[in-house]
Amino acid sequence: MKLSSIYQKKDCVISFEVFPPKKTDSIEKIYATLEQTTDYQPDFISVTYGAGGSIADQQTLAIAATLKEKYQIESLHHLTCVKKSQAEIDQIVAAIKAHNIENILALRGDLPLTDADLPDFHYAKDLIGYLHQTQPDLCLGAACYPEGHISQLDCHENSQHLLAKQTSGAEFLISQLFFDNRVFYQLMEQAQQAGVTIPISAGIMPILSQQQVAKMIFMCGSSLPAELIKLIHRYGHDAPSLRQAGLEYALTQMEDLKKQGVDGIHVYTMNRPEIARAAMELLR
Repeated sequence: MKLSSIYQKKDCVISFEVFPPKKTDSIEKIYATLEQTTDYQPDFISVTYGAGGSIADQQTLAIAATLKEKYQIESLHHLTCVKKSQAEIDQIVAAIKAHNIENILALRGDLPLTDADLPDFHYAKDLIGYLHQTQPDLCLGAACYPEGHISQLDCHENSQHLLAKQTSGAEFLISQLFFDNRVFYQLMEQAQQAGVTIPISAGIMPILSQQQVAKMIFMCGSSLPAELIKLIHRYGHDAPSLRQAGLEYALTQMEDLKKQGVDGIHVYTMNRPEIARAAMELLR
């Protein structure tokens, strides 16, 4: 089923994100995680691809196919275009469609540390436009940044990027993480004013450690509200308490988002079934 149909039918679409195991981990580890995560029956689960500028392998497709074929949960296959030719994209998409996966999150991807030459696609909108023209049977999603991409300073430019993705063929948007709901509500208002009409899911990631916070701030440009800074300061040397406080903070965000009638909530589970369970118990 195309995710655009799910967004049309449901007031608030609930989705999870998982990622392939690191090269040092067995793929069986993620299958054990899926066994628990899928019990909570989200509307769909996205599977990341090539994060951090690394070269992705076939694990993304294997996981996405397992979600679709074994658990009958719609999967959203992430696809990055950085350093890929049209021929390479065609080959990857053919493999995705061979497993009856209909939904792709089209992304530029993080630039590699070296040799940043982009052969055929410079931006996500280029990939979206290409897939929309060549693969009209696919449902395409795109990413958005509540506080703008870390490389851009102008909020007006941010909303114009969203409109460009919609015009290119994106049918829904999923936001990067944020820690202040007011930032997301502002994004929705600016997007609407710019003419964006497709649904936007709010991406929520619970804090698990101080190191995670520092990494995400510099990767995504997300700001920290005072309340969250105080929590990190209070529990910074008590990892279990920080994880619990971080989860409770994220659940509070989710509760407020649902009350405000957002199109969807996308939970970055960090491959932890307990995060998926807590989110679903609150939202459903």
